[in-house]
Amino acid sequence: MRENRPVIIAHRGYSAKYPDNTVLAFEKAGEKGAGGAETDVRVTKDGVLVLNHNDDVDFADGTSLPVKDHTFDELCAKPLQNDESDDVVYLASFREYLETMKRYDMICFIELKGPFTDAETREVFRLAEEVYRLDRCILQSFDFDNLLKARAMFPKLPLMLTYGDNEPEPYERCFSRGFSIDVSKTALTREMLDAFHAHGLEVGVWTVNDYSEMEALAAMGADYIETDACL
Repeated sequence: MRENRPVIIAHRGYSAKYPDNTVLAFEKAGEKGAGGAETDVRVTKDGVLVLNHNDDVDFADGTSLPVKDHTFDELCAKPLQNDESDDVVYLASFREYLETMKRYDMICFIELKGPFTDAETREVFRLAEEVYRLDRCILQSFDFDNLLKARAMFPKLPLMLTYGDNEPEPYERCFSRGFSIDVSKTALTREMLDAFHAHGLEVGVWTVNDYSEMEALAAMGADYIETDACL
């Protein structure tokens, strides 16, 4: 549990003003003083770790390509669709994200999108350790088994169960495993937050784009607040 909470986490970078999951969005979050940035990692056909929330990459010319079916070079051949600014941006690699996080000393909130093999999961955090620091990275996942697998591979890696509304499994299963929680603002309760803190675990809240809501969550004692806009 953090003494100087909360840490403000830029959701996919400064995504309210810049195209999400791009180097530009992460740099702008760093310039604004965000304490960290969340990202979504996928694997290309030729095994490169890249950043994209959806299955397909959307380009400025109106076309789209599935990440898993194309090489990194193919996916970087054209600029991305950008509805937020006038900047020309391209698909970012996970290495570029880590380098940007290191440059601004930000915490990495990492979500693995789609199925990841053991080897791919291992490569994500091997690279994180090589480029930055494992203790500045947090793996988030809706899939409890993903967290168990990561714990076996990287015992010291901070882990968070991503938790939304009407989840079928109780959050209390995190306690015996030492998993923190990253919960939607509508699913969070005072009882939940206090229970995680009582077990020495942290609580992140997503996605909060209103200052008054952020102030209320800070007063409750949230450790991390993810936001698109309020940096």
